Amino acid sequence: MGMNERESSKNPAISLHCIDAIQVSLCIEKQGLKFYETAARKSQDPKVKKMFQHLADEEKEHIQTLQAKAQFLQPVLRKKTGSRKHVENFIAEQLKGKVFPDMKGGPDGKDPDFSSDVEALELGIQSEQRSIQMLNGLLGNEKKLDVRAIFLHLLVEEKKHLAGLEELKKSFS
Repeated sequence: MGMNERESSKNPAISLHCIDAIQVSLCIEKQGLKFYETAARKSQDPKVKKMFQHLADEEKEHIQTLQAKAQFLQPVLRKKTGSRKHVENFIAEQLKGKVFPDMKGGPDGKDPDFSSDVEALELGIQSEQRSIQMLNGLLGNEKKLDVRAIFLHLLVEEKKHLAGLEELKKSFS
């Protein structure tokens, strides 16, 4: 299997509408929120705790903005778009628990432990990198300007998060 075939199997082309892009973005943001809230709660270093809380707050803002857009578009798009099953399947198969670590907790129901703040930072960095990779793949397959605009906005935010996490991690090296 060639490189392009592997990439397309990771991020299959799906036909998206604006509301679908919002749903995909919401899924990524909600995963990020859970991760950053857990990481903030478990961090020991005040700088790391502050960074994770800041990122959690940003994710909350992004979620509220996306939900407002979805609510605004819902009545109009409900009439124009058919079944969204393919989008629900894409989210379940390609996104849930695959961008950010699953924060549902272990078998005992407790949050997973980070062995250190540096490990938590590294998990955040890897998650943002996966998010950026996923969004780049979606953008590569998308022609509709409204859908691209939603993904591009989220991509900019994820890159800012990545830069902040990488910068903070450097201070621990």
